[in-house]
Amino acid sequence: MRLSARARGMFFSTCHLYTLLSNTNDTDGVYLALAMKKKWVLASSLVLAVSLFVVLVNYLEKPYLQPILQKGFRYTWITSWQRKVARQHPGYVSVPKREPLKLSCDVCSVVSSSGQILGRGAGTEIDGAACVWRMNNAPTLRYEKDVGNRTNLRVVSHTSVPLLLHKPQHFFGPASNGTVYVVWGPRRNMSPDGNGLIYNMLRRAADDFPKARIYVTTDERMDYCDKVFKKETGRDRITSGSYLSTGWFTLILAMDICKEIRVYGMINDTYCKSDGYRKVPYHYYEVGSRDECAEYVLHESAPYGGHRFITEKTVFGKWAKVHPIKFFHPEWQLS
Repeated sequence: MRLSARARGMFFSTCHLYTLLSNTNDTDGVYLALAMKKKWVLASSLVLAVSLFVVLVNYLEKPYLQPILQKGFRYTWITSWQRKVARQHPGYVSVPKREPLKLSCDVCSVVSSSGQILGRGAGTEIDGAACVWRMNNAPTLRYEKDVGNRTNLRVVSHTSVPLLLHKPQHFFGPASNGTVYVVWGPRRNMSPDGNGLIYNMLRRAADDFPKARIYVTTDERMDYCDKVFKKETGRDRITSGSYLSTGWFTLILAMDICKEIRVYGMINDTYCKSDGYRKVPYHYYEVGSRDECAEYVLHESAPYGGHRFITEKTVFGKWAKVHPIKFFHPEWQLS
């Protein structure tokens, strides 16, 4: 294994120190054995420390070693480091303690629920990121090859909370493996004053599963997301009859938390107008259900209560020009 100049320097310095220690004369015969033992322990500790340093340097400097160690050393080291430097995000508070979300990630895989992800074989690539994000109740079981297996964070619509509670052990019990849940929704459903129907459901889930990491979006953050929509589109969300999608809330949160965002299975704003576009189910786990593009067109033209999926994709394309956001399966060509 060829070492970098920095690693070689550290190694030879340690060897030199070991030589000096070994050649030190001790005229006191009574303490000779004890002194040599202490020197040996010191030198061995230094050699061990430098060896570990050499391994780390070679790992960081040689990308071809990373896939080999990724599932073991790299992921454990990165997530441990992230916990030490995690930033607070006061727009998202825990249930029921109302403590701010603390989370930072290097590279995030954001997995769309679109049927576009089927047959792509992107699972290993998705799981290779430091953090893997999913939306609502999108499953991994039986779809691992295409969507991966790990889940670090789920962004969940208030309308999807009952779907999670159909499988509470799976989503909030030990099987969740520390997944963070960030739930968004309107004040009438998310109020913590006892009148919020969805908040009350989440409060009971938190009581039943004390280790569950459940957060809700604050009123201020919900207002902020509305303001971003108006700024980017020129239209007021409420008066235009629009409902923001889970994808909207996911990317806004990801831009706060992730250094790099890799989105999988999301189409751009012109895809459904392209010749011979791929017809896929709206959700990859609802094979045989409504077509994705048909659903998008229906929502885009709805006078009230529709998600403006196509409009949102136009905005995402704008964000990708100024933020480290990349889209895969299908890839986006940003002009």
